[in-house]
Amino acid sequence: MIDPVVDASWIKGRPVVLADVRWYLDGRSGREAYERGHLPGAVFIDLDAALAGPAAPPDGRHPLPDPEVFAAAMSAAGIQDQDQVIAYDDAGGVVAARLVWLLRATGHDAALLDGGLTAYVEEPNAEQGENLLTTEVPDRPRSSFTPRPWPADRLATLEEAAAPEHAVVLDARDSPRFRGDTEPVDPRPGHIPGARNLPCRGNVDASGRFLPVAELRERFAAVGVDGSADVISYCGSGVTACHNLIAQEHAGLGAGRLYPGSWSQYSHTSRPAATGD
Repeated sequence: MIDPVVDASWIKGRPVVLADVRWYLDGRSGREAYERGHLPGAVFIDLDAALAGPAAPPDGRHPLPDPEVFAAAMSAAGIQDQDQVIAYDDAGGVVAARLVWLLRATGHDAALLDGGLTAYVEEPNAEQGENLLTTEVPDRPRSSFTPRPWPADRLATLEEAAAPEHAVVLDARDSPRFRGDTEPVDPRPGHIPGARNLPCRGNVDASGRFLPVAELRERFAAVGVDGSADVISYCGSGVTACHNLIAQEHAGLGAGRLYPGSWSQYSHTSRPAATGD
């Protein structure tokens, strides 16, 4: 399987499928952003329709999609079982990581494009003023993509996430939400007691490119992840938590587990919430 993070030079000349997975918490349309300009040949993957099931308090805002729904969406986008899928967004990969994680968890070759949209348009032709984005939608024929069940060993339940004495539980949200200073979308502020804050956006630099592996390993070591412990990752709704899992694997620290319901599920329960650092 390919590394979970590749750069723009790696994809040149390779028969990869580019996937644009832009999505915005503030309600802006990822599809409209795609239609205004995307990487040549990229297909659009809708987070809400393809990468998540229907939102419901008992399940969270972005529960895992039914495997058949996910497979149908991949087929409709022209993605086959054997394809290498390289996903990107315009936020350092924190959204596109969901597609990459789902594909890799089910045995498919997939990776994040390091730096995303920005990295590509900063390639050598950019200094000549050439617009490397396109509005042309690729005509990829419907393909065959086999539904596969989500592997139980890559997932964590609410009960497991709420028992941090048995695993390192990482919260990928920004620190103000972790501390409970603010909570813009879920019913209660705070975090799962015992969880450790590792904001996923800190995995990348100001340009949206991943930190060097040595620096990533230092980040993870600071919250108790050294490659030996069981790691459970969560966030607001199980999307950006995938970015920490991708970064963990990229840093050579093994494959952690995703708690799909995340805070959007936990905060609807009567379980205690912690605040502060």
